[in-house]
Amino acid sequence: MTTQATRTVGLAAELRLAVMRLRRRLALERDPANELSLTQMAVLAGLLRNGDMTIGALAARERVQPPSMTRTVNCLAEGEYVERRAHPDDGRQVVVALTDAGRATVLADRARRDAWLARRLDGLTSDERETLRKAAPLLQRLAESD
Repeated sequence: MTTQATRTVGLAAELRLAVMRLRRRLALERDPANELSLTQMAVLAGLLRNGDMTIGALAARERVQPPSMTRTVNCLAEGEYVERRAHPDDGRQVVVALTDAGRATVLADRARRDAWLARRLDGLTSDERETLRKAAPLLQRLAESD
């Protein structure tokens, strides 16, 4: 392995560890009263960000099989976090839409975790915060790549 390849593998290991630890830490900052799974919260957040979506589109976005997404949506619908609507162009499909309760749940969860992270970011130097500001879009791009 070349020196460059060795450095890249080392960076990959460092980033993986740091991102996973931060993810776990952020998961711990969830509202203890919120009984929804991380997957269910990801679906609600996706609907908030992207608007109404079909089961297939939600499954593709979360990288799960449609039957798994159907189960997740069924649970969310039972809790009145989402509702199913007729697809405007295809009567064979349904569209999943966020309810007011679903929106409130996502926004409260997001605010709680953002507040925790903001407090931690306040403890960094301005240069460190700027480095993270520049890294955020790159991490997002990595997360969305195939």
